[in-house]
Amino acid sequence: MEIKLLKQGYKDNEQFYKDFLDDQIKNKEEYFTDEVIYIAEEPDFPIYMAKGSEKEKKELFLKAFDVISSHYLDTDRDTHFDELFWHSLLTVYKREYLLEEYPEIKDSISKFKNIVIKNFDWENYIYKCVIGTQYINDNVIDPEERKKYYELIIDNMDIYNYIIKSEIFRNDNFLINILDIINDWGLSKILKAKIKDRDDLGKDERIGRRVIFEFNKSYPIILSPMLEKEELEELFIEYLGYYYDGLKLESEI
Repeated sequence: MEIKLLKQGYKDNEQFYKDFLDDQIKNKEEYFTDEVIYIAEEPDFPIYMAKGSEKEKKELFLKAFDVISSHYLDTDRDTHFDELFWHSLLTVYKREYLLEEYPEIKDSISKFKNIVIKNFDWENYIYKCVIGTQYINDNVIDPEERKKYYELIIDNMDIYNYIIKSEIFRNDNFLINILDIINDWGLSKILKAKIKDRDDLGKDERIGRRVIFEFNKSYPIILSPMLEKEELEELFIEYLGYYYDGLKLESEI
């Protein structure tokens, strides 16, 4: 299938939004470049997971991971990490699906921008799923093992977000090692918890975020993204101890 790529400048164009609602984008050549991306299949998948229960969100994420893994990673890396590819696919080829699944985008251009043409970075749900599947699939062959890591990402989304928003830690080796450490020690619930009785920190500080902050603070003296799991684990537990007194893990490593 051919995906015609959009020209830059559509994000703040109110007429573009109106043409999306009226199904007119595809009929206006001024919106497009001459560049075309070819993909074998373009199945629907969830693109926005901000609503619903934790169980519902998890199901949506797993569906997105599965579809992206099976169908969209077949494109070259420059394509599936290209904002223009995804926005072109969504606004022209997924219009009916989006209007059915996310009817709130008809309410305002701000909702349209937040759900459909959101900047392709760590806050974008498609980006979260693309980078997650890329990193896991590059390192894990077994489908069931891949699913385990997808679930670990979903169950630890707060710390995952902190990893992928940082250029330093946006690294498959670091991500997989951190997920393994969290899983091995059963730390998901602890890392999501708010830090209490620390007036020197912000009002909504989470333990997991502060652990990653400590890795960031020690870089580049300690090149943590390059460390083997065992070395990383020692540091992780040490940094965890700065913010969580309920575990005495250091002596157990």
